[in-house]
Amino acid sequence: MHIPAARTAQHHAVRAIAARGLTHPLTQAHLAVAVLTAAAAWDAGHRVTDIHPPLARRGKS
Repeated sequence: MHIPAARTAQHHAVRAIAARGLTHPLTQAHLAVAVLTAAAAWDAGHRVTDIHPPLARRGKS
């Protein structure tokens, strides 16, 4: 549950950056959610590579 939420939050943050820029308040809100969900995944025992798999593993679930 933590990993999909973290990936989704990061995806939304990147889209907000692309659409509105880094300093836009909505972008800042998306970035905050991405940070919190990534921290929750970390606290649940997941590694960073669980959220960001190496390029060779992407798409192979």
